[in-house]
Amino acid sequence: MSAQSAVSMSLVPAEDEIAIREAVRGICNSFGERYARDCYERGEPPAAMWNALAKAGFVGANIPTEWGGGGLGMAGLCIVGEEAAASGGSTLMLVVSSAMAGSILARHATDAQKTRWLRGIAAGTTQLAFAITEPDAGSNSHQLRTELRREGSRYVLKGQKTFISGVESADAVLVVARMRDDTSGELGLPCLCIVDVDAPGFTRTPIPMPYLGPEKQWTLFFEDVAIEPDRLIGGEVGGLTAVFDALNPERIILAALINGVALRALDKAAAYARERAVWGVPIATHQAIAHPLAKAKIEVELARLMTQKAAALFDAQAKGAGEASNMAKYAAAEAANHAVDAAIQTHGGNGIALEYGISDLWWMARLLRIAPVSAEMILNYIAQHSLRLPKSY
Repeated sequence: MSAQSAVSMSLVPAEDEIAIREAVRGICNSFGERYARDCYERGEPPAAMWNALAKAGFVGANIPTEWGGGGLGMAGLCIVGEEAAASGGSTLMLVVSSAMAGSILARHATDAQKTRWLRGIAAGTTQLAFAITEPDAGSNSHQLRTELRREGSRYVLKGQKTFISGVESADAVLVVARMRDDTSGELGLPCLCIVDVDAPGFTRTPIPMPYLGPEKQWTLFFEDVAIEPDRLIGGEVGGLTAVFDALNPERIILAALINGVALRALDKAAAYARERAVWGVPIATHQAIAHPLAKAKIEVELARLMTQKAAALFDAQAKGAGEASNMAKYAAAEAANHAVDAAIQTHGGNGIALEYGISDLWWMARLLRIAPVSAEMILNYIAQHSLRLPKSY
């Protein structure tokens, strides 16, 4: 992928977009149908696929060209993510490293920090996880208790995070904490710091789960971890804006990934319905099979349009990016759940059999109705901010 290429926001796919999709599809398909499941069963992250996508220049599609990326913004990264997911690729680190950490560093890091971290993210040789959620602070980020306090010329990090993705692949974690005031002792606004995964005082434990993909979820513990000043992003008081510049990209890229999952489910279901014959005709001839798939296809295409709009608004730093990002994530998760459910139903008993690869898609689709922000909290957001209704929580 050329660093100088550009992705048109026209509804007619540009040549660059077509070329990117074909290249990403070719890379992901080369790893075979069971690659993600095999990685999961071996307890390994999908490093080989990541490295292949990185070598081709795709994992840094959103990073500015001056820092080694593709310069395509979130619109470009969404193309990569959607196509990878539609091809069966497992690319969760596109969310936490490329989209979230990459967006924060591109907008808020110093040039020295960008040289140290952003170039590696763009190349895919450095991966950062992102840690905000805590056991008692999920949607309510005002209740974060992980703290930074000054000790001489550096800082000390203490606290706990949970449901943190992809730490096993990461070189470091971008942690959201709150600065403790020297005078009052109170916790202030959120701030951001980068912590190496092998830093003294940093430990982690995996969260046991059924199949969601090869990447693990973790609970993280920080016991007086030393943080040098050059590891703070945005300084002591600039973290709040930076945090929000991670949440919109998170919603957008997850919408793109789950749109890809939905497309994969529908492709598999349509192919099966055309081939599976009962009572002498393919089951696709029955409206009871065809209509749920057609309805899901409409929903997925509408979600893809909303995702495209959200990416365009974010890249332009335009008003309405937050609203569109939440809408895109909501629409994509709902559409994907309907698509995967229809695909399972189309396959009958085979929809549960691992051989057909449909039930594996359900885990991610269902998760995205909960994480990283639940469907209910998005509806609260839209009611309050878009419709100007009274706050309900």
